[in-house]
Amino acid sequence: MALYENQNLKIYNSLTGEKELFTPITPGYVGMYVCGPTVYSNVHLGNCRTFISFDLVFRYLKHLGYKVRYVRNITDAGHLENDAETGEDRIAKKARLMEIEPMEVVQKYTVDFHDTLKKFNNLPPSIEPTATGHIIEQIEIIKTLIDKGFAYEANGSVYFDVLKYNQAHHYGILSKRKLEDLIANTRELDGQSDKKNPQDFALWKKAEPQHIMRWPSPWGTGFPGWHLECTAMSTKYLGDTFDIHGGGMDLKFPHHECEIAQGHATTGKAPVHYWMHANMLTLNGKKMAKSTGNNILPTEIFSGNNHVLSKAYAPSVARFFMLQATYGSVLDFSDEALMAAEKGFLKLMDAIALLPKLETKNTSSLDINAWKQSCYDAMNDDFNSPILIAKLFEAVKYINAIANNKASITETDKAALKETLHNFTFDVLGLEATEALNDNSKDRKRLENTIALLIELRNKARLDRDYAMSDKIRDALSDMDIQLKDAREGTTFSL
Repeated sequence: MALYENQNLKIYNSLTGEKELFTPITPGYVGMYVCGPTVYSNVHLGNCRTFISFDLVFRYLKHLGYKVRYVRNITDAGHLENDAETGEDRIAKKARLMEIEPMEVVQKYTVDFHDTLKKFNNLPPSIEPTATGHIIEQIEIIKTLIDKGFAYEANGSVYFDVLKYNQAHHYGILSKRKLEDLIANTRELDGQSDKKNPQDFALWKKAEPQHIMRWPSPWGTGFPGWHLECTAMSTKYLGDTFDIHGGGMDLKFPHHECEIAQGHATTGKAPVHYWMHANMLTLNGKKMAKSTGNNILPTEIFSGNNHVLSKAYAPSVARFFMLQATYGSVLDFSDEALMAAEKGFLKLMDAIALLPKLETKNTSSLDINAWKQSCYDAMNDDFNSPILIAKLFEAVKYINAIANNKASITETDKAALKETLHNFTFDVLGLEATEALNDNSKDRKRLENTIALLIELRNKARLDRDYAMSDKIRDALSDMDIQLKDAREGTTFSL
C-alpha cells in the first residue's frame, strides 16, 4: 500500500483561495508543471527559492508513493523586456550586447541554471522542454484558437481576443481581477493599433527586420508569445487538464491568467486543478534589484565573495534557511538569518550523526509513531516545511536527552527514528549532511578547540577549588547553547 493512501494532503489552491484535499486526476499519478527560467542571465536567488519550493513538492509527492511527471520549461525565446508586448527579446538583447549568437546566451545561462540548482540539491524534472523546440505545437494551438474565434491575425501578428473569451468565461479568475478594471487601467503601448482591444495579448508576433530570433508561420515570419509557450509545453506532456501548475507569485498575472484563457479556449476545459504560487524573497528587508545593488547571486553566497554577508554559507544551509518559511510567505534574506539557520542546521546534523551511537534500553520516552505522524501532518498541511523542521528539532532534543541519560529509547524505536529522520531530512527536505559539515569544518574545528581549551581551564579551576570560575565558564557556554556534561571519563560537550 502506497503512503498516499493513508495521508490526507491538502494544497492551497490559488484559484479558489482555499486549502483543498489533493485528489489527482488519475489515482497514483501526478502531473505537475512549473514555469522555468528565461535564460538570459545568471539565475537569481528569488528564482532559486521558487524552484526549491517546488522541489520540496516534487520530493514529498514521490515520497508518498505517487508516480510524478514533473515538467519545468526553459524559456529561450519570446519573453520580451519588462514582460511587455513590444520591445526587444531579452535573450536577443543580451546576445547583441555580448556580440554572440542568442543560442550561445541560452546555452551559457542554462548551464548556470542547472549547476546552481544541482548545488542546492534540487532533483531534475522529468521533462525539461524548451520554447524553441515547440514552435510547431504553438502554431497548431494558434490555428485552433483562430478557428474557434478566440484569436485574430493583424498585420502579421496574432492576438488572443480577451473580450470574446470573457463573454463565456472569466478572464481574471486566478488573479481575482475584473476585465472592466483592466480595461480602465490599460496603458497605451506602441503597436497597440494592431489589436482590437488594448488588453488582448500576443500569441504570435511579427518579427521586425532587426529581430534576430524568428520562425516561419502561416501569418508570416515571427516569434511566439511568452504566454503561449507554457500552454503548448504543459499540455503536450501532461494533457489538456493536469493536476498542479506552479510558479512565482509574480507570474500569476498576466502570465498564468493568460495560460488559463488559452487552455480553456482551445480545449473547452480548465487546464489545471491546483494552482500554486511561491512568494518572493527580500534582502535585508528590501526588494532584490540589480539596479539598487540590493542583490546577491547564489554563487556569491557559496563563495563568500559579496558585500552582503559576513562569510560563505554552504548551499544546504541556504536551502535549510529557505525551507524555514512556508513557500507562500515572503522571506527576508540576511546575514543574521543565515547565521541562525547554519547553527540550527548543524545541530540537526549532529543529532542525526549521534543517533546510531546511542545505547538502547527496554523503554522509550517518546511515542515514535505519534511523532512520525506529526511530521506527515506538517507536510500534509500544504507542504508546511517550517512545522516539519520544528518536529525534527523535537527529535534532536530527544536524541540529546538520551545522550545525557535523561531519556531512553528501545532498539526498535531507534531504528524507526533513524529511518524517519533520514526520510524527512534528506529525501523530503533535500538537505545534504557532508557538504555543509565539510564546508564548515574549519570553523567547527576552531570552535571545538576553543571549547576544549575552556574545559581544560574549567577543570583546573575545579582542582584549585575556584568554583566561581568553574561555574562562570559552564554558565557562559550554556548561554551560547553549548552544554557541558561531566562524567567519570571526563567532560564532554554538545552544541
